[in-house]
Amino acid sequence: MNLRQKILALSVLPLVLAILAITALVTLQSTQLARASIATFERNLLTAKENELLNLTNMAVSAIADIYQAADADDEAAKQQVQAILSELDYGPDGYFFAYDYDGVNIVHPRQAFRHGQNWLNMTDPDGNRVIYNLIERAKEGGGLHQYKWEKPSTGEIADKLSWAVGLDKWRWMLGTGVYLDDVFAQTAAAEDDLRSHINTTFIIVAAITVPIVFAVFLASFLITLRERRLADSKLKELTQRVVDTQEEERARIARELHDGISQTMVGARYMLDLAATKVRSGAPDAADVIERGALGLNDAIKEVRRISHDLRPGMLDDLGLTAALEALTDSFAERTGIHVELKSVAYKNMILPEARTALYRVAQEALTNIERHANATRVSIIITSAGNGPQMLIEDDGQGFAQLPAGRSGRGLGLRNMQERMEHFGGSLDVRTTSGGTTLKARLPKSTYITQKPDAVPA
Repeated sequence: MNLRQKILALSVLPLVLAILAITALVTLQSTQLARASIATFERNLLTAKENELLNLTNMAVSAIADIYQAADADDEAAKQQVQAILSELDYGPDGYFFAYDYDGVNIVHPRQAFRHGQNWLNMTDPDGNRVIYNLIERAKEGGGLHQYKWEKPSTGEIADKLSWAVGLDKWRWMLGTGVYLDDVFAQTAAAEDDLRSHINTTFIIVAAITVPIVFAVFLASFLITLRERRLADSKLKELTQRVVDTQEEERARIARELHDGISQTMVGARYMLDLAATKVRSGAPDAADVIERGALGLNDAIKEVRRISHDLRPGMLDDLGLTAALEALTDSFAERTGIHVELKSVAYKNMILPEARTALYRVAQEALTNIERHANATRVSIIITSAGNGPQMLIEDDGQGFAQLPAGRSGRGLGLRNMQERMEHFGGSLDVRTTSGGTTLKARLPKSTYITQKPDAVPA
């Protein structure tokens, strides 16, 4: 791409991004509104179903109340009367009452007579839900709701069903009834389709408004770009020249340091060595002193080379290793926060891959950041060992743990995700355990992150 094409691209790109941002924002807001509305609508329908179930159950209990209250625990005649009443109570093709004893044996089921007298305690629905067992548990608890899948009598198909179960404790019976939820889901789907239609209409309206505006902005930007192209060319050339000049200035500075520092020191050392050679040949007694001064000059040159190299690329992690970098990190953390930090590390030296050292360092850095922001801790411990098949770092604090964080903080999820991704990049793992008494973070790397052999387990 030539300069003009690049400028035009830079003019068009923000406009395209603006269109995408507006579209995404409108779609997101509309989708969130639709989901909230549908969720509210569905909750209202389910609440209505729950109230209906409670009323139906109360009706059934009222219908058998006189017989049940007058009977004792072993009154078989009363039980037969209640069974007959419950079998006759229905409300449509899919509305009926059922009863099981607490052992799971069916007592009343007007729509599925084959279940009568058999034990269905361990029967499960397609989702693995122990239907009868859970309904009996709700009844023993004093009555409650339970949702499961059951065959719908009117169609013979398996559908979601919501039932209310109560207990007849004197007879050890569970009495219940239920409603099928497929009509609720159908109404919810219809509402969702309707809302989606409204979203599409809104999107079309927004597009009809934004596209002409964006086109007008693009046209104006295009005209301004054409008018100021020469000025942009000139500024770009100036910037390029400035970069070149900066590079040349840096090269000149390094050259001056090499010439004025190292070069002069080396010349002096060379002069001393030449003088020492002359004195040695002539047998002069001070030849050793001259050689020593020449060695000191070479030592100064070595120090100067190290200083220049460090100035070009300072990096404690690369230069001094993981332990030294973590010491500097924890010292700075302790000084800044007042939190006591204890660091123990084996003598890894340079036996871990540089990328792996960086990953462990970043995990420790992220963990300390989270502790400073969220934990309210007073003590932190960082232990690096070579236990198992690879390097391992254990970080513990005595803070309040994630469970005690105020609602609405979501930063910790992202930080943990970043740390986990760093470990997984090398085939390692990250385990986090948190309680109200503190948090423990364990980062493990595989044996393949060692460069040579396993380091000695000696504190560094």
